[in-house]
Amino acid sequence: MSPAFDKDRQEILEKAQKAGVQKFIITGSSIENSIAAAAYAKENKSCKATAGVHPHNAKNWDDAAMAQLREILTGGSAGPLNVIAAVGECGLDYNRNFSPPHSQRKCFEDQLVLAGEFQKPVFLHERDSFDDFYSILKRHRPNLPGAVVHCFTGTKAHLDAYLELDCYIGITGWLCDERRGAGLIPLVKQIPQDRLLLETDAPYLPPRNMPKKTGRNEPAFLPYIAAFAAEITGKDIALIAEQTSANAKRLFGLD
Repeated sequence: MSPAFDKDRQEILEKAQKAGVQKFIITGSSIENSIAAAAYAKENKSCKATAGVHPHNAKNWDDAAMAQLREILTGGSAGPLNVIAAVGECGLDYNRNFSPPHSQRKCFEDQLVLAGEFQKPVFLHERDSFDDFYSILKRHRPNLPGAVVHCFTGTKAHLDAYLELDCYIGITGWLCDERRGAGLIPLVKQIPQDRLLLETDAPYLPPRNMPKKTGRNEPAFLPYIAAFAAEITGKDIALIAEQTSANAKRLFGLD
């Protein structure tokens, strides 16, 4: 529930719908943010929300936070349970270590336990932390109904490991960035069609294959990511859109 859209969130939603994007996942990254995301999804039938604590915010994780997240997942302060599509964004981020690694690991593992208890898929974040992240996820994966490694930017070995755990792989505008996305191009070709998800990570990572560059990403820009994925895989963009939409509906329980 990014503050980058506080002034024009509804207009952004309508713009995206005109661009062909019909369903939206509003990401929760803290307890307060997850409550706000769920409240917005409750009022907008085209939206669902995730509920979770990002590794950057893991320093604030404690028993009280876990109880609050549990309340959100039961449909308490956030409204009806059916607006919550997944637990997350959760995981590990050792790149910046805004929270101590030990706090991140505790926060991540507790959220995986809750996801298993409530039988919700998980929306995952991993950066410079693969070994610990994979070890924790592997232990809990049998109890989870689904998982997506959001904004994947890893290696072939990482991709193979996630696919062995039957994870979905989320690809963002990073793919379209000629400065740092080249390594993703051969890997996207190896993602099974029933495991590929396309996402914006708005307001971050605007696709750089747009005719006009912009600093703020939007859901309306998703077709540019789809077009680039279609180009590098040699598939029709309509087929890419159909396949990835079906995958998202399956994972997140979208109508």
